[in-house]
Amino acid sequence: MKKLFITLFLPLFMLCCCQKVELKTVTDSSQIFKGEIAGMPVTMQLCYSGIADCSLYQYFVDGWYYYDKYQKKIPLTGIYDYGKLTLYHFGNQQKQNAKLLKDRITSPQQVEKTAEIAEKLTPKEYIIFEPGNLKGNSIEGNFYLNKKVQSAHLFTGNDMIYRFNNYLTLPNNKNINTFDFINKHGGNQLISYASGENGNRILLYFEHSSNFNACGRCGASEGEKGYRILYFTKDWNYKNYEEFLTESCLENIYNTVESKSKDRKTLQFRVSKTASFPAYIFTVDIKNATILKSK
Repeated sequence: MKKLFITLFLPLFMLCCCQKVELKTVTDSSQIFKGEIAGMPVTMQLCYSGIADCSLYQYFVDGWYYYDKYQKKIPLTGIYDYGKLTLYHFGNQQKQNAKLLKDRITSPQQVEKTAEIAEKLTPKEYIIFEPGNLKGNSIEGNFYLNKKVQSAHLFTGNDMIYRFNNYLTLPNNKNINTFDFINKHGGNQLISYASGENGNRILLYFEHSSNFNACGRCGASEGEKGYRILYFTKDWNYKNYEEFLTESCLENIYNTVESKSKDRKTLQFRVSKTASFPAYIFTVDIKNATILKSK
């Protein structure tokens, strides 16, 4: 009887363990890319090394690349500018000229003059990847050496170096990153998750900046706050998500009134009218991971 109980209990126990959902926050300040220069496979590592002024859309990077065949590291320094990567190798003057380049770029206006500033430092070679040159899962660019131009490719759909990752570990050994399908700001917290007839749900609370540019619109505000529900199929394939703001500089949502049930498992938010939206109420059911919106 004891053996029979263990035999029946073990699959149930394993099923319960497999249904666990976890969220892990990881902030990346470096990336390793695979790619090609003139058709030759290369590996590149780039590290965030400070902002030019007050924007996380524009920052300095340092690193290296090598041809996979030889694996001799060639140092690089440069700028990430709203997806555009401009990378320089200064030969024997790499350390000195990398510092001079950063010292001379201290504003968004000077970021626009990166090529002009770098040219005066006589780079031995340089690589430019343009954000608009995306073909499939590859970013196209050019490699410049001895007045010759060769094609260059990064095998990625996103060349952002500094990243706010929120990794969700799901049942069935599945993993997703909110960076890839919600936004680049991170700031999510796992509240609860539940299953229903139409699939699975995950309830998140979030707080994040309104704008990576602290000098831009809402850059110095209290940011965006609220709740998100992520919807999945029964076997945990991601479908879509809904977002409910409690505070937002971008949408001008302030002074939201919150109330809680006695057991604190239900939260109600009264959102005031804005120039774009009428007033409304939404109710968060923490236990069932649902949100109901009403007038």
